[in-house]
Amino acid sequence: MKKIKLIEVRSELGAGTRGASMGIDALRVACWDKGSDYFKRFNSISVPDLNYTLFDPDVFPNAHRIDSILTVQKNIARAVEQTIAQDMFPLVLAGDHSNAHGTIAGIKAAYPDKTLGVIWVDAHADIHSPYTSPSGNVHGMPLAMALNVDNLDRQINDPAPETVFFWNSLKKLGYDGPKLKPEHLVYIVVRDTEEPEDFFIKKYGIKNFTYAEFTQKGAEQVAREAQERLKDCDIIYVSFDVDSLDSKFSKGTGTPVEVGLTVQEAKDLNYYLLQDPRVVCYEMTEINPTLDSENTMAENAFEILETATEAILQKESKSTAIK
Repeated sequence: MKKIKLIEVRSELGAGTRGASMGIDALRVACWDKGSDYFKRFNSISVPDLNYTLFDPDVFPNAHRIDSILTVQKNIARAVEQTIAQDMFPLVLAGDHSNAHGTIAGIKAAYPDKTLGVIWVDAHADIHSPYTSPSGNVHGMPLAMALNVDNLDRQINDPAPETVFFWNSLKKLGYDGPKLKPEHLVYIVVRDTEEPEDFFIKKYGIKNFTYAEFTQKGAEQVAREAQERLKDCDIIYVSFDVDSLDSKFSKGTGTPVEVGLTVQEAKDLNYYLLQDPRVVCYEMTEINPTLDSENTMAENAFEILETATEAILQKESKSTAIK
């Protein structure tokens, strides 16, 4: 049975608001408040971040701090790849969602010959590039990096050569080429997108289980259908952004959006998604306690994290029994 290893990534370089670097410590506070021993049960490593560069001038308007983000993502990819090589399950707790591409790069470096599927539970599509992003915030770009796309059909920016250099370096991180195909990406409750993203999603027929569809079908059926859509994939990565929760449950995140999951729905969804034996990595991201009151977001997220971890342990136990 594989042991879980916690990979803590405090980088918030890709976010538009400050504070996501404190999300992991907010989770630890929620754990203490609950009287849980969660953070004693698992080995953890902290990936070096470059958050101190937030005080430096930003010279990349179409992809803020992309130079430092590349360095951080190299660190993440190395940590994830090494964890998998040690036959452990990487459970990533991250600051902002740009870090997820470092995770994907590490997975693909560990499994270069495996077909990767990604389940992205989020209010946002995160499929912009420096050519299309209206904000330049890199936490809106990780899936474009993983897909190795620029979406030039919807270009609105003309990034400087230096930006393009770092962008292309990120796309090659861990694996030189697309790390996944559009048909191997599934969205759940994405509901806040821009036109360039809508264009790309429609062009490639990427499935998004809307919240209306989720409430109609329920967590278990949505999870099963998402897994079925990835039937041709050897391995799966599940990324959970806390802003997938309805904004009344997720004040403590950078970009809360209405009409999303309840805490119980998120717990159920994560539980069913993580029962799939092909899941090789799980990530939780975008908790920002500076935008919160009484640590509510982290307490809700910790409940979801406990459920997700239980599902991972059950999955690993079953796979060991089968062997």
